[in-house]
Amino acid sequence: MQKSIPLTTADAPVRPSRLTKLRESDLWYSFRAHPSAIFAAVLLLLVALTAFLAPLITPQNPYDLAALELWNSEIPPIWEAGGQWPYLLGTDTQGRDILSAVLYGSRISLIIGFASVMLALAVGLALGLVAGYFGGWIDNVIMRVGDVLLSMPFILIAILITAIASASLPTGLKDVLAAPILIVAIAVPSWVQYARTVRASAMVEAKKEYVQAAKLIRVKPWRIMLHHILPNCLTPIMVAATLNFGLAILSEATLSFLGVGMPPDQPSLGTLIRIGNQYLFSGLWWIVVFPSIQLCLIVLSVNMIGDWLRDALNPKLR
Repeated sequence: MQKSIPLTTADAPVRPSRLTKLRESDLWYSFRAHPSAIFAAVLLLLVALTAFLAPLITPQNPYDLAALELWNSEIPPIWEAGGQWPYLLGTDTQGRDILSAVLYGSRISLIIGFASVMLALAVGLALGLVAGYFGGWIDNVIMRVGDVLLSMPFILIAILITAIASASLPTGLKDVLAAPILIVAIAVPSWVQYARTVRASAMVEAKKEYVQAAKLIRVKPWRIMLHHILPNCLTPIMVAATLNFGLAILSEATLSFLGVGMPPDQPSLGTLIRIGNQYLFSGLWWIVVFPSIQLCLIVLSVNMIGDWLRDALNPKLR
């Protein structure tokens, strides 16, 4: 009778790491074969790195009013007559370096856009799972609230929330809480799209055999929703979140341009465009042009990544 030889650690199969799985996945192959996605990812990474490293690479802190010098105001870009070093893109009417303001403003716009998408995503996922799994009156209440929000213009809801928050807060807290207020104002009308998408997928998954089997063995509903239904709903949510990231940045810029967003002493890209628009016809074109270009680059790169992700995760195109 032959004796069985025990397996040693060296003979045991080695599980590939997550990085190896990513490199061998269809998503990574699709990304490498998509030049526009690579270009957009590099562009977005460059914008994000320069924005978050702004204190190290900019000649001035545009949020520090003591660092602004009025005798250095209205300096044109470095390649035009009258341009001065280190103000590569010129200065505004307060002596604020445009390059520094654009990089610092990009950081605020990226943070507000990302945080608002994450907040709307969390609320939409939770409410969509609950509505699709339980159905009944719970589903009706959640969806009717969503219908009410969809019946109102997005920008009107955001302006209403910011106006109520500004009127309720003391004067000293308005500027301090300007960013959190904007995040909530953008997220409140945005969760409906995620909730409706997750609800539709959850209603389909809740009728399948594996969910019915989990109910028979008395698995808790929250565990079924999180560990069984949610993973099958993530594909359309990932695409929607990526595309809505660009819309959230545009929404923040719109609110700031209308004067209900970030204050002038903490300018985002929208605030910079609003300030520069006042001097567009007086010859100080650089105050509004460069923040506008930066905003266009950010939104363009995010939308290009979203378009690639939508095509890559679409099984009909494989």
